[in-house]
Amino acid sequence: MKIAIIDYGAGNVQSVQFALERLGYKGILTADADLIYSSDKVIFPGVGQASSAMNTIKEYGLDSVIPELKQPVLGICLGMQLLCQYSEEANTECLGIFDTAVMRFSEKVKIPQIGWNMVTDLKSDLFLGIADKQYMYFVHSYYVPVIPQSIATTYYDAVFASAIQKDNFYGVQFHPEKSGEAGACILNNFLNL
Repeated sequence: MKIAIIDYGAGNVQSVQFALERLGYKGILTADADLIYSSDKVIFPGVGQASSAMNTIKEYGLDSVIPELKQPVLGICLGMQLLCQYSEEANTECLGIFDTAVMRFSEKVKIPQIGWNMVTDLKSDLFLGIADKQYMYFVHSYYVPVIPQSIATTYYDAVFASAIQKDNFYGVQFHPEKSGEAGACILNNFLNL
């Protein structure tokens, strides 16, 4: 199986590669459009800032590649947020696959949310074998509100979408590569879609 990990200078890429290796797969880190188009699965990781990430994605021409992909695509953390229409982080226009804005948590809570939080309302083959109220590892200051395409929710400041799906596009706000056995199970489910 050919797995492309989209390379746009985002953090957490090595931990995604290691997580795939633990499952017996090799992920190819690439910004090459042909390689991405021809992969069986595409992982769109991300730790970083929305506007600088979008600038790099545009510079590499990936802003026209990613929305055209037909194989399963998994956005992780910032990768999930960039699949949306717009982010409040530096007023960034994103890829527009999910018709929603990404919002900043209010000042009432500690930002960023760092650590383990509960994921509930699971609806998707992505969560096969995962119990409701499973804890996953999060690091984020911005969130996707609950939308019709939500396939999991989490509470922090308010209820937000911790996973979304539209057609072949999946997004998770948490880091499956840092979420122990449950996270490994989700990555494996994605690879088996």
